Amino acid sequence: MKTLAHVLLWNLMAAVVVLGQTKPSMKLNSQSNSGLRSDCVGNLMRLTLDKALAVGSQLEVEAIDGTQHILITPSLAAQCGYSMESDPWGNTRIYASLMGCYVDNNVSNYMTTYDTAAEMKGHFNPKDDSKMNSIPDATDTTPGIWKLTFYTPEPEVMVLSEAQQAGYGAMTTPNRLVMRSPYNTAETYSEDVAGIPMEVFRVSAYYKAPHGLTVVDSAAACPIGGVMFTEDVISWHVPRHITPLIDGGIKILEMHMGINGQRLDKAQMAARGYTLSATKFHIIIEIPIGSPDGYYKSHAPDYQYHTTYSVEPMLELLWRAEDTQVDTRYKVLFPITTPLMPQRPQVSDNTIPEERVFKAQLGPLLHDMELLNITFPTGVLTVEECNARGFTIQEHSFSNGTKSFSLQVPFSDDVVLKHNPEPLVTVYFLPLILGFIILPEQTPVPCPMEVEASLQDVVLPRVTGTCDQNMFYISVTYGSQGHNFQTMIGTHELTPELAELYRLRENGTHFSLSVAYTSSDAVFELIESDSIKARIDLLLWDSNNNWKLGDFSLACNFPLTTTTCYPNGTMTTLTAKVESVHNLLLSQLTLTDPSCKPVFSDDRFAYFSFHVDTCGTTRTFFDNYMLYENEIALYHHSAKAFTSPVDPEYRHKVSCYYLVNDTETMAFSYKPRSNEPTAETGSGQLMVQMRLAQDSSYNLFYQTEDYPVVKYLREPLYFEVELMQSADPQLELILENCWATLTEDRTSLPSWDIIVDGCENLDDSYMTVIHPVVSDSRVTIPSHVKRFSMKTFTFTKDEEVLKDQIYVHCDAVVCETNNREGICSGQCVNPAGMSRASPERTKGVKRGRRSADSTHNQKQISSGPILLLYLQSNL
Repeated sequence: MKTLAHVLLWNLMAAVVVLGQTKPSMKLNSQSNSGLRSDCVGNLMRLTLDKALAVGSQLEVEAIDGTQHILITPSLAAQCGYSMESDPWGNTRIYASLMGCYVDNNVSNYMTTYDTAAEMKGHFNPKDDSKMNSIPDATDTTPGIWKLTFYTPEPEVMVLSEAQQAGYGAMTTPNRLVMRSPYNTAETYSEDVAGIPMEVFRVSAYYKAPHGLTVVDSAAACPIGGVMFTEDVISWHVPRHITPLIDGGIKILEMHMGINGQRLDKAQMAARGYTLSATKFHIIIEIPIGSPDGYYKSHAPDYQYHTTYSVEPMLELLWRAEDTQVDTRYKVLFPITTPLMPQRPQVSDNTIPEERVFKAQLGPLLHDMELLNITFPTGVLTVEECNARGFTIQEHSFSNGTKSFSLQVPFSDDVVLKHNPEPLVTVYFLPLILGFIILPEQTPVPCPMEVEASLQDVVLPRVTGTCDQNMFYISVTYGSQGHNFQTMIGTHELTPELAELYRLRENGTHFSLSVAYTSSDAVFELIESDSIKARIDLLLWDSNNNWKLGDFSLACNFPLTTTTCYPNGTMTTLTAKVESVHNLLLSQLTLTDPSCKPVFSDDRFAYFSFHVDTCGTTRTFFDNYMLYENEIALYHHSAKAFTSPVDPEYRHKVSCYYLVNDTETMAFSYKPRSNEPTAETGSGQLMVQMRLAQDSSYNLFYQTEDYPVVKYLREPLYFEVELMQSADPQLELILENCWATLTEDRTSLPSWDIIVDGCENLDDSYMTVIHPVVSDSRVTIPSHVKRFSMKTFTFTKDEEVLKDQIYVHCDAVVCETNNREGICSGQCVNPAGMSRASPERTKGVKRGRRSADSTHNQKQISSGPILLLYLQSNL
């Protein structure tokens, strides 16, 4: 039989042709390693063709009949015993029956008699005396099939050519009569046997032979159902007594199970978990779903991922009829495919949030799934585009034939969605749709996937602040979310108008504000005799989520002379509205005597001026001084201070003391005088400041944060020196000496005189100019302000510039206007026509001298640094 198989397979393989752009020229044989494999499966020959031989091509099979090549079409295959199938991997299997057409079957020397050749309930039934059995052409004695009678179950007669045209196959060999019928032809019918639907084919063949006419009755019955499925097992039921083939009782002699046409022994069945059993009515084969002898296949009904499992069990029976003792071998190869099983590939989220990269894996998937693209929230990218963008898409294969896909996506990529459920936490969210196709059908399968990670990675804005003698300086550094917040300063939102008022400066990392402590957005916490404690509040607010991102308060003590004691017995005092008494109306404040009201008041300040012997002022004598005291409060019709039921008590004590040995008490003398008394020495503090103006108008000045100020060489500098916190018109500020140095140390060398003994330095190449000061909206007492300008210069030595910066220092003296002695005689003006030094004179050692032991009320002030630039023309 092995020789027969080889001969027949050789004939078959020689007929396989791969059609495409090129046809391979190769000699095919059963031992070829070119991608073709052949073997015998019972009474079938099987040829396996590797997928590599037919990729992108159309496969055709031709049978060789002598010198002719006959194309095996689907209808011819059914007639002649050929079949072809493909597995999910793209390999092709071709089957040919040993009794098929175009098979050389002349190798057997065994010739059976017609009486013993009957199979499948067939028998020879000579009917020579019947009219219908008479041979139409008696002269034609060529052996062969004359006509066929099909039972549906009603008889229907066809001559051989008609039957072949209807798709039936009928052929004879020296020892066989072979009949074939495709399923579902008009002459086949279905019959229920023991609850199992079976497709039945019954025919009588009239065979002409030299000795006469022979009739062979044949029947075939194949199950077309009987399969039951559970979640894990396939159960295949076959009737034990197949009545279309058997009239009487039978005895089953052999019962075998196989897979793909190959019989299995008991050990092989046990290793695979297969069972073969018999009941009174059925033969039952059970196969675990997922057995390695079958295969899974992907499907996508309605674009939803499903799988099926397919396996082809074989049942082979040998029974003996009890009445005839004839043995019948019955074999069925029955392909089974499970119903569609919905699948949801599992998503393994392997993300470590601190690494800030999504790491996820989708699977398992079947081998026939191929990933084409991924749909992100921002669009669709192919696998190649994903990898080029740095997303790292990888395919992982497993030994059981499945595979999975992994991807990595950085949190920072714009395909990742993010939101903040709370101020410090960011949730990163990546919804995806992985676009697969099922091979070889190219069916699309979308697989959604979502991964999410949370990190406490939000850096909130940071607020810092400092103060000087007049201003709050606030800096807000943006956090990781950028400038995505609103700013409340005090009780107001920071509008563009407020931003301009508070000199807002902004770049990509932070913004800064400069707020005067007298601003309406500042609040006063405490007022004392020489200072006021003010506070500025800053709130950073996320209005979308109603979150407070930053809450900052800065409180500083600012120098403020609230009480001034004049030698003539006059007291002036300034009080302010403090936060603790928010509803206070300053205009309602009075001194101890309720008739002594403020001479000025607004919503922030109230100003009182009174004599020490009025308004209920008390006087107390001590060893060396006298103390005068009064109190500012809310007084009504009684001498006691009024306390609001809502706000706390408001009391502000004011006092002045005078040295007994040095003070003339002029206020208590009633003797008329011809002249006004002169001012006497009192206890107090004066403050002088020097500022650099931006131009000659003296309207805008450089602030602390503007330093160092950058100027071109010989560009003018405009300085203003002012006596602060004094409203006494009898005082005058005099600039005694001004000079420049290289460093902040006012005593360092080298230095250069700018103003000497109240006058301009006449030795300067570019002489200093002292400008007159007149009253305007800002300057109320011109004698308290001095202004001068100078041109920038550098210190040089041996014609080399020592340093490209200078500091300017001054000694200022506060004088009484009626004192015209020494430096208090007045600020000097440059005499007209005075000769000047050469413009090329190098600035070196300072020539003037500065007195360190002045007996006047002297103040020391400085400004700088000022950096110098050089114009191209000056190089």
